[in-house]
Order: sequence, then structure tokens, then C-alpha cells
Amino acid sequence: MLVTKRGLLGAVVAATVVFAGLGAGAAQAAPDGDKDKGGDRGTARVDASLAPDRLAKPKAAESATTAATLAAIQKRIAGYVAKNGTKYTFGSYFDAGTGRIVVETDAPDAVVSSLTSTSGLTAAQAQVAVSTQVRPTTIDDAWHRRDDIPNYYGGGGIQSGGGLCSSGYTVQNGAGTRFMVTAGHCFANGATVLTESGNNTYGTVSNRRLPTVTGHAQDMELIGGQGYWGRVFTGGVTSTTSGPVVAAGTAFVGYTDYCTSGRTTGENCGHTATSISGQVCTATGCKSPVIVYNGGTLPQGGDSGGAFYAKDTSGNIWIRGHHIAGGGGTSYATPWLETQAAYGVSIVLG
Repeated sequence: MLVTKRGLLGAVVAATVVFAGLGAGAAQAAPDGDKDKGGDRGTARVDASLAPDRLAKPKAAESATTAATLAAIQKRIAGYVAKNGTKYTFGSYFDAGTGRIVVETDAPDAVVSSLTSTSGLTAAQAQVAVSTQVRPTTIDDAWHRRDDIPNYYGGGGIQSGGGLCSSGYTVQNGAGTRFMVTAGHCFANGATVLTESGNNTYGTVSNRRLPTVTGHAQDMELIGGQGYWGRVFTGGVTSTTSGPVVAAGTAFVGYTDYCTSGRTTGENCGHTATSISGQVCTATGCKSPVIVYNGGTLPQGGDSGGAFYAKDTSGNIWIRGHHIAGGGGTSYATPWLETQAAYGVSIVLG
């Protein structure tokens, strides 16, 4: 279902609730008085068997031996980055389309060879390792619709201190306090975030998780203090239409019509998930596990933090994660399950 946001705008009612949990801070605006007046569906569940991506059939299955080999290579890469810094970038995953492990990197051949060597592997793992496909590319953190109003949706442009990113999706803690999720490399803890236009305060950053800042192998943070809604922008970069979030869960390898929504490229679908156990190492450290995806019009700079999701024929949105990085025709997303586990939150529905 598509809803025109500003066309249905009514008066926004401001109220406050006491912040509880997740590093308690100042009082926060309650999520009532949404501009769409559509009725809050809270966190009620829908039948997971209706998810449009659950019947995906990957071309190749990841065997236990392959998974162990990939884990060994990813451990080496993370160790190398921890010791030598973030001069080089790495993306590593099992590609269900080709049946091979893939390493995407801008590191020199000597470094790549040492990280993908058969040394220390079992004979079966060594056989997998020698077929690793190396793709030369640089992977960048995704930085940078444009002028949102409360209650805020996912996929909108947000800014702070010169940095430009996208909002992801709305969550709430056990006390019912709502937050917007975005990428952890976007803004510092305590930063005041504005809408991209600068016309409205979006909220304050908390609970940042990033390898080079907190040591977590994750790329996520929360923005709180304002009203946030269980919807994600659809359409182009200046669109006022949106779709309701109906559920959140794991991505499925082999599904070929995942979507992303962000301030730079708008909504784009036709992405294929090639892995849900990938690792990506950028200037802000190594993150894992991550969803690896390609195909279609991929996110660009400024889309970081934007929602990654499946969309059914009714336009309902099934959250799977948020976009964090990309390069060389491959993109990466932090899985919803990682965010849920890290913060102990539930998805807010629209």
C-alpha cells in the first residue's frame, strides 16, 4: 500500500514518555499523532510463511566444509585488518550463484595470497580455498528522501556535522520507546541529527556500534528523541509515498527481488542476496555477519543506513536489514537479526 505522506498530514501531537532501557537519557517524544493517521499496528506479528523471499532456492548450497573454509579466511582477514589497519578493503562471502568463495579487495596480490592460502586448512578445506575467486575492487562505506517531517520514515535523508546518510527502519524497546536505526559509521554518539533539508531535528544518536569505535563487528546506531513510524519511503528521491512495515526477519540467499531505500538513489529493487554470512572490511573496520547482495541499481554514497527489505505484491515491507557498504557491483547490509539481538528491540509496524 502506498501512502502520500504530506497529502494526509494532520496536526502532529507532541507528547512525552520517559525513556527506559538502552542507556536511559532524556525524555522522548511519544509516537502518536502520525501524519498519516493510519492507526498504529504496533509490533503485532504476521505469518512468516507469507514472506515473499522465503521460498528462494539458491543455485548452490554452502557445505559445512565451505562454511569452515570461509570462516577461516574471514578470520585471517579480520586479523590482518586489526594488525595493519584499514588501508585495504575486503568483502568475503560464499556466492550461491557460482558455488565459490569470493574475496573482493583492493589489497595487493601478496596480501591476498597469504589470506587465502591453504596453510593450516584440512585437505577438504584446501580444495575449497584454491578455487576462491578474487575480484579487485575498492569497497567504501556508503555515506550521504530529503526533507522529512515527524513522525519519521525509513529511507529518508539525514545529516549531522557534514555527514549525510539515510534512515533505516523504526524499532522500539521494552518500554515502548521508539528509535530509528541507521548505520554506525554515520554519526557519533550524542550527535544531533537533522533532516537532510535542515528544517527539522531528527533526534540524538545513541548506542553506536562500530569496529573502530566500540570494537563490535557491527555497523549500527540508534537515533531517538522524536517521533518515528513503521513505514519506509518508496519511489524516487523526492517521493512522498511509502509502504508499511509488516514484519522483520532473516534474508534468504537466492532471493532475487530485494529492495533498498535511501536518499541518493531512492527505492530500487531487483537485488539478489548471495550470502547472509559475509564479512566486509572498510575504513571503519571489519563487520560480520553481513548480507551480501548484487544486481539492479545498487545504493550509492549517502544511502548508508537505508532499509534493505523484501516487498510483496501489496506493497508491504518485510525488513531484512540496513545498507552499510558497497563497491565493484557488490553491496553489504547489516542483518535485522543482528540489530534485534544487539539492542533487544522489536520492529515497529506501519
